[in-house]
Amino acid sequence: MSNPLTEAFKNSKFQLTGHGPRNVQILKKAFADIPDDQVSDMYGNGEGIEAFENKIAAYLGKDSAVFFPSGTMAQQIALRIWCDQKGVHKVAYHPLSHLEIHEEDGLKELHNIETFLLADKDRVIEFEDVKEMDQDISCLLLELPQREIGGQLPSYETLERISEYCRGNGIKLHLDGARLFEILPFYQKTAVEVCALFDSVYVSFYKGIGGIAGAILAGDKEFTDTSKIWKRRHGGDLISLYPYIIPADYYFEKRRDKMEQYLEGAKELAAFFNSVPSISTTPIHPVSNMFHVHIEKRKEDIEAILAQLIKETGIGVTSYVKETEEKTCYFEVSIGDHYENIPKAQLKELFERLEIEIGIN
Repeated sequence: MSNPLTEAFKNSKFQLTGHGPRNVQILKKAFADIPDDQVSDMYGNGEGIEAFENKIAAYLGKDSAVFFPSGTMAQQIALRIWCDQKGVHKVAYHPLSHLEIHEEDGLKELHNIETFLLADKDRVIEFEDVKEMDQDISCLLLELPQREIGGQLPSYETLERISEYCRGNGIKLHLDGARLFEILPFYQKTAVEVCALFDSVYVSFYKGIGGIAGAILAGDKEFTDTSKIWKRRHGGDLISLYPYIIPADYYFEKRRDKMEQYLEGAKELAAFFNSVPSISTTPIHPVSNMFHVHIEKRKEDIEAILAQLIKETGIGVTSYVKETEEKTCYFEVSIGDHYENIPKAQLKELFERLEIEIGIN
């Protein structure tokens, strides 16, 4: 049975979040100017895949890069390499890391790697957490931004201190940069500057970039050469990856310079939400294109309110709401190309009506 809120969002004229429907049009646009005789990559080799890997390696300021069909595969492999190198099969990361809560214990079951959960789940990892860690680990993973707590970020000074400490204490530092491109405007740094603090870096090409799927794992040549072996062991060397690489390259060029626009849109939209009683965002002032919206109302009530408002205004607020407690709920917002298309007068009207409806209910 379909959810009325999901259906209303799908049929809305405007949407607050994302770049649009994830359908075959993403592929069609990316392939529109590709010649019919372009040669495919084969099992991880070929001009197309190698050119893209070299391009992203240079953008990140790393010696080398490898394209993977998924970030889950790439990150487990990165941590395995660092554990094997040091001979200590233990790593540390945030309690709400993707590896901990979304991967069915893949790191532990496939690689026999122990994990140490660092810091409180409701905040980012700080330097003091790392300095006071009483564990012998091979690698520390930092996720920037921390998605499960609304896309929060540590200060850049904190990153520098953590990086210096890890290098001085024989700990490799890995960047879960699934949303790396989206945080650069807040730090006012280039990808090269941020990635220089890390020994290895993963970036995604279907989140803020908006491609089909796929990821890059970057680092020094020895690291990436070893990652290719593990990629083969994981079954990641599909006979051809160009259906992922061509859209990744196309949308990287199309959107990498729009991240500041997305950040400013997130700030504006968060201010709208925070103006409504019973609604607040985390963080209050977004530091990337994403944030969480928390509402002090029952999930079922909010779903009904939002579904009706979407139908009446044509503006899709969200396609889902998650319950946090009996009378509170939340949803995530990630700004993309769609937000700039919404007329500001209609947006203002939406929030005026939302305030009234929440007050009544």
